[in-house]
Amino acid sequence: MTMDADIPVALEFRDIRHSFAAPPAKGRPGRVVPVIADISLSVGAGRFTAVVGPSGCGKSTLLQFAAGLLRPSGGTVSQFGAPITGVNDRIGFVPQQAMLFPWYTLRQNVELPLLLRDVPAAERRARCDLLLRQVGLAGFEDHFPHQLSGGMQKRASIIRTLIYEPDIVLMDEPFGALDAQTRLLMHADLLRLWERRRSTILFVTHDLVEAITLADNVVLLSRRPTVVKADFQVPLPRPRDVFEPFKMPGFTAAYEEVWRIFRTEVVDDAA
Repeated sequence: MTMDADIPVALEFRDIRHSFAAPPAKGRPGRVVPVIADISLSVGAGRFTAVVGPSGCGKSTLLQFAAGLLRPSGGTVSQFGAPITGVNDRIGFVPQQAMLFPWYTLRQNVELPLLLRDVPAAERRARCDLLLRQVGLAGFEDHFPHQLSGGMQKRASIIRTLIYEPDIVLMDEPFGALDAQTRLLMHADLLRLWERRRSTILFVTHDLVEAITLADNVVLLSRRPTVVKADFQVPLPRPRDVFEPFKMPGFTAAYEEVWRIFRTEVVDDAA
């Protein structure tokens, strides 16, 4: 990845290789399935990096390495130069599903990370109120998750991660299950929150438009056994128009270039 020398590396994957053990099936013995052949990738501090690749290529696995939930078969993962050898409590993780606790109110869910860190109640409330206002959830503090829409639950999931200001935020296809309109609204919310805090974000998605609209750079992965096919620097200025991205000068050219690089990884599979 070409990156400004003044930007420190927040997260680095170096010479990553990984295989999974496939269980026996129909009388055949189990076997080792190589998923990641060789991935080296640096994520700059304060940058929004998107990762795009075919299904099954190991995108979510990379996030698990960074979170310390899984160890690669080979290679190293480090955060600000320190190897990640166990569960990484300096990283925030936003999964595909909101995963709010159904017995907690919206406020209790969002404040929970601060409660676990012994943050005083007054500070918890102030920080929660600020984030709820920023994503349009003020007034719903005492609602339970089942009383909230899918988009509202997703907003809550994101600010529950951001409230304790982790060094790095990992996002695993967080908007994939949302309808198109809600997804655009979530793009706007996420960029607004990120531009205020400038956390480092590593964002996994299948959607090229989403990746180019949101990110500073888009890492394109091959089909498995996976390598980095390209690291595309998005040339679009900020702020971005998430509602009509194709009207932004340079967006169409950027999309066409990314698709030119990436299309053989998905088109041949569908043929």
